[in-house]
Amino acid sequence: MKIAIGSDHGGFELKEILKEYIKELGHDPVDFGTHSVEAVDYPDFAFLVSGAVASGELPFGIIIDGAGIGSSIVANKLPGIRAALCNDLYAARNSREHNNANILTLGSRVIGTGLAKEIVKVWFSTKFDERHQPRINKILRLEKEIYRLP
Repeated sequence: MKIAIGSDHGGFELKEILKEYIKELGHDPVDFGTHSVEAVDYPDFAFLVSGAVASGELPFGIIIDGAGIGSSIVANKLPGIRAALCNDLYAARNSREHNNANILTLGSRVIGTGLAKEIVKVWFSTKFDERHQPRINKILRLEKEIYRLP
């Protein structure tokens, strides 16, 4: 499965490590940048990753910045995106099982490499529990009202 991945300069090094780890898990990371530690604006890269997921081009995405908060805020502006900031394994499992999150955001200055890998592993291995679909349907209805979608 192809996975969108992107970061700002603060998340660049962790992104590069996670790209290799995602390959080890059997997935194909599609890198939306940035491509160095030179300062950039996180909204640009969060938008690129979340746009690819929102459009259906790719099923899931991972966005990494210093705290993970800004990228989560940006991603959740797009209809159809359920981005979850996960700094622990419980949040990773819950975001997929209960919320059917399609974007994972991580804070490279909050968690270490080992924990980041475990979060990614748990996030991809956790399946959505269909009993929570009525809540997702409410979110989708709200999006339709707000964005006037068909």
